[in-house]
Amino acid sequence: MMTQPQKLEALQRAGVDGVAIVRFTPELSRWDPEMFVRTVLVDWLGVAEVWVGANFLFGHNRAGNFSMLRALGGRYGFRTGQIDPVRYKDFVVSSTRIRRLISEGRVDEAGALLGHSYYVDGAVIRGEQRGRTIGFPTANLCTDNELLPPHGVYATTTTLAGIVHPSVTNIGVRPTVDSSGRTSVETHIFDMDRDLYGTSIRVGFVQRLRDERAFASIDLLRAQIAADCSRARVLFDHLSL
Repeated sequence: MMTQPQKLEALQRAGVDGVAIVRFTPELSRWDPEMFVRTVLVDWLGVAEVWVGANFLFGHNRAGNFSMLRALGGRYGFRTGQIDPVRYKDFVVSSTRIRRLISEGRVDEAGALLGHSYYVDGAVIRGEQRGRTIGFPTANLCTDNELLPPHGVYATTTTLAGIVHPSVTNIGVRPTVDSSGRTSVETHIFDMDRDLYGTSIRVGFVQRLRDERAFASIDLLRAQIAADCSRARVLFDHLSL
């Protein structure tokens, strides 16, 4: 769900002082649990204490579990602990569940589990400027995030230079104005008409508004975008950005 820079940023916000990134190689994938512990945790990192999640497995063929880690900790001189699952309502929060919600367009539910809106980062690239010609200029996003919500229109937040702006975002193929079939991410930031080309932005998905669809005319498309923006503004009136 997150790019490596996003993961590092989130860990820093959580108060983590340092992060060691172990490159996963074919050789490392063949290490049994004890070799992984001895090499990575003891020799490379010199750990004093290791905490893992409830479903933690490690080593070749996922042969190691928490009981084995605890035994190896006793042998190599480090303490171990297990973090209880986080629950929301009547189920356990998991990345699998969050991914499914995002893939189904249920971004508001995914945000409740994440503790924040699901977001993607990227640079604004030059588009065809069709949005500007109909009164709704858009920032066309090029992102490294692999997981996008399904095609449709979303109420979003757009963070630009540390400032959060309300916006609406279309993910899709723009069937009314484009026959290429290419998927694009286009964001209209409310009350902003600036040249943002090359600027880095963060788009957070707050709520799905509707499916993407083709319109018989540009006038009908313009009217629908205006309605989307009005609906999103009502939503944002009840949120603290």
